[in-house]
Amino acid sequence: MSLIRKMLRGVGLAATALTALAAVPQAQAQEPIKVGILHSLSGTMAISETTLKDVMLMLIEEQNKKGGVLGRKLEAVVVDPASNWPLFAEKARELITVQKVSAVFGCWTSVSRKSVLPVFEELNNVLFYPVQYEGEESSKNVFYTGAAPNQQAIPAVDYLMAEEKVQRWVLAGTDYVYPRTTNKILEAYLKSKGVKDEDILINYTPFGHADWQNIVASIKRFGSAGKKTAVVSTINGDANVPFYKELGNQGIKATDIPVVAFSVGEEELAGIDTKPLVGHLAAWNYFMSVDNADNKAFIEKWKAFTKNAKRVTNDPMEAHVIGFNMWIKAIEKAGTADPAKVIPAMIGIAVPNLSGGYSAMMPNHHITKPVLIGEIKEDGQFNVVWQTPGTVVAEEWSPHLEGSRDLISDWRSPLSCGNFNVKTGKCGGASK
Repeated sequence: MSLIRKMLRGVGLAATALTALAAVPQAQAQEPIKVGILHSLSGTMAISETTLKDVMLMLIEEQNKKGGVLGRKLEAVVVDPASNWPLFAEKARELITVQKVSAVFGCWTSVSRKSVLPVFEELNNVLFYPVQYEGEESSKNVFYTGAAPNQQAIPAVDYLMAEEKVQRWVLAGTDYVYPRTTNKILEAYLKSKGVKDEDILINYTPFGHADWQNIVASIKRFGSAGKKTAVVSTINGDANVPFYKELGNQGIKATDIPVVAFSVGEEELAGIDTKPLVGHLAAWNYFMSVDNADNKAFIEKWKAFTKNAKRVTNDPMEAHVIGFNMWIKAIEKAGTADPAKVIPAMIGIAVPNLSGGYSAMMPNHHITKPVLIGEIKEDGQFNVVWQTPGTVVAEEWSPHLEGSRDLISDWRSPLSCGNFNVKTGKCGGASK
């Protein structure tokens, strides 16, 4: 072979090699960004969580119609942890290590979130948690798009005190971490307002509890002492259906003993007769009945996507909308879907919420939110009777609890701490 031919052949091989190398990142760029969806599609929490799976599929479909993000399509990976708390951790690990998802949107109960938290911290992935919770936590790997207690529970109690002149309190919840911790905060808050021990009744029932006759009867007796009484409900899942039915059976009206719920929205009311419940309350950061152009457009898209004009929207759905849109912006900001780069990019991002205005991701990995209180109407929707004039910044650590009032969370460098003690000047650990 002549020298010239050898040189030409060498140039050709080099060009082929360069072309092959150039094709590798191009091929990688075309690979979809996988998105984990970790919501119960069976078991006691399916009544609430199935809708969250559906809204995530809608959001992913919409984003793909826009071309995806960074030139890559999104691919949903759906699993069913089946209202089984240890299974949540197994499914989370599977999503991250086997499916290689870049983020997970999921969980409802705090016990499910607590179950998966070590997995996300160990594997340095991202969880977007869309439901109101008890606070007392701030993890680098979790973005809390639901309400903290000062964005739901505390304003609801203030409303009942001011507007309903409530003096006696029934704190009724499902027996797990969210109701117990929330009620611990509320009990301390009520006592700071001068409420006596004998004017607070606390009751817990298991998930899926169905026989409410005796409990509702005891609430009725507690409310017959001549002082205005209200029920603050942290009852979760399908136990709400027989609870509200029993209220109606025993003739408890909102004018007598109002119930304000933190886990009952449009989805939970869709399956029951709401006529006996008219006037009872719920505290959220969004209601389907909010009247603005963005919310109307969202509702239209939702009904078109589900091909069901009767499908309702609710607060945790809006939290997923906010979290998802923030995540997309963070990927664009970071130039990658790598969780390690996306996590710091999330702080400071603001997107429109559906209640009006914008919600921003704060350094404590919680978002700013308006607070709304609504009355149940006959059609299962809510009439908004009160709301904050603007958004409220979340308090991840309660100022009403002895072990928490000196703690703050700030995941920005150089602090990078979820529970910094402002008195000792020390960080107590990664997340709690």
